[in-house]
Amino acid sequence: MRFLPRLIISATLGIATFLTWRLLLRSLAAGQGGDLAPKAEEGFTLTLDTFLHIQQLRKKRLRAFCSRSGKVTMLPRSREERAHLLSSLRVSSKLDLLYCQVPSTGMEEWQQLLQKLEKENVTLPVPLLYPWRHAPETQLSKYNLTEIEAMLGSYTKVLFVRDPFQRLISTFMQGMGSSPSFSSFVQDVLDSEQHNTSTAWKPLVSLCRPCLIQYDYVVMFGFLRQELGHLLQRAGLPVDSLLREFTDTQARWTYSWLSEQMFSELSLQQKQQLSHFYRWDLAAFPFSSSFLSGLLSTPET
Repeated sequence: MRFLPRLIISATLGIATFLTWRLLLRSLAAGQGGDLAPKAEEGFTLTLDTFLHIQQLRKKRLRAFCSRSGKVTMLPRSREERAHLLSSLRVSSKLDLLYCQVPSTGMEEWQQLLQKLEKENVTLPVPLLYPWRHAPETQLSKYNLTEIEAMLGSYTKVLFVRDPFQRLISTFMQGMGSSPSFSSFVQDVLDSEQHNTSTAWKPLVSLCRPCLIQYDYVVMFGFLRQELGHLLQRAGLPVDSLLREFTDTQARWTYSWLSEQMFSELSLQQKQQLSHFYRWDLAAFPFSSSFLSGLLSTPET
């Protein structure tokens, strides 16, 4: 009986997908403090110019956050410190790509796409002749300082971001917590803040170090297919047939609906604590439409 609420939520999620499909005809604000994303209309085509403009806005916001947050901006000389800071960073040396691996942000489909590209023996337009070029995908921290600096200076660096509250819901739905209800799961997350927090719900800023890593692209969950299409084409990779697998647009609207239901389960104290827990993510990324944003105060430095 303990997992009955989760089964009910799963059924609700399926119903919500159908009910909210029509919401795709509505537009998402591009410059009003929301996701800084293009219109999510059926049949909408994101132009390259619009995509690049959106990227400029996202990175501008991120730079402003970094300038006032006091976060780490230099690689430490110590191998142990680097291993800690870069533990979530992955590289595909064959494709000259670097990205941050965070659950529930579209990473599974992204990694499957990279595996297919690597199997196709894709040749980049301008190959970089580094000795580690044909090594398998691995953690960035496994390389030495000289190699890391070379990769950071030459690889295409991608950051995947998603509303932290929706990440929590996705984690709960996938059974990554042992709690029978969403409210008790959230309490477990909050209680773990003082310990080694799981990457499944740890803030993106802490996992991906966006003030240390100068990401070339900040990609929002809900717009992966079109945004990644432009990103990978600019990197010289053929991806048209592979991007059809991304279905995050529908999921984005579904989770927006589901967030309202599950947010109501939480106490005011839990809502305030979650807002504080994710305060850096809410400040660094365009999540003003998040249910947690209304409770966000100015992050302390």
